[in-house]
Amino acid sequence: MKKMKLTQVFLLLGISIVLFDNTTIYAQNPRDILEKVEDNMRGEASYSEMTMETVRPRYTREISLKSWTLGDDYALVYVTAPARDKGTATLKRGSDMWSYNPNVDRTIRMPPSMMSQSWMGSDFSNDDLVSGTSTADDYSHKLLGVETVNGHECYKIELIPHPETPVVYDKVIYWVSKEYYLPVRVENYDDFGGLASTMNFKEFKSMGGRIVATVMEMIPEDRTGHKTIITTHKTEFDINISEDFFSTQNLTSIE
Repeated sequence: MKKMKLTQVFLLLGISIVLFDNTTIYAQNPRDILEKVEDNMRGEASYSEMTMETVRPRYTREISLKSWTLGDDYALVYVTAPARDKGTATLKRGSDMWSYNPNVDRTIRMPPSMMSQSWMGSDFSNDDLVSGTSTADDYSHKLLGVETVNGHECYKIELIPHPETPVVYDKVIYWVSKEYYLPVRVENYDDFGGLASTMNFKEFKSMGGRIVATVMEMIPEDRTGHKTIITTHKTEFDINISEDFFSTQNLTSIE
């Protein structure tokens, strides 16, 4: 899927976090806009606590998560509840990804064929969690204009991946708040030109010294009544953490 990187799915995977900045307004160059969004969302190192609610026509399932990130290349996501899933963890180091299942005490390295599969039964894929692509560097951009989305005046930007960019979608439409320089909506399009999924960012609040989109909603286009909602309850930035923390050994012992 054409996606945002782990630091952009969780922080989420630090999950949709943006720095409020009313200083200089960037020129209406789409690359400049996206670079500012990435700077505001990323942070050098972060810790977050969140819940993920998977909604289906006949049931709703909720899990609680902790996540740690370091730059673009390192991330660890740990499930804290419910009890049957506690200890399940996902690790990203560069372009590699591992998953640990405590029920069978097994760690597996995920092959490329598994990257498009659902993460924890949600509407997010494994690739959504760990994609290391940059919206500024790995796509060509076109500013389509300005539109109001969910009450926010936004830049509307078309992103087309470079041929070597390892993503699934052939086009992404990105709406960026002119006030906060954060995403408000992202639409992903498949290779037939059809809408595949929509991500909405909501309930912007101050958290960890930044403005945070505390709710991120993923809606698949082809599954009526399906959606996944990630809500961030706590986040900290610029924490003291090293690359050694993101190890397969820590994957099985983190709390």
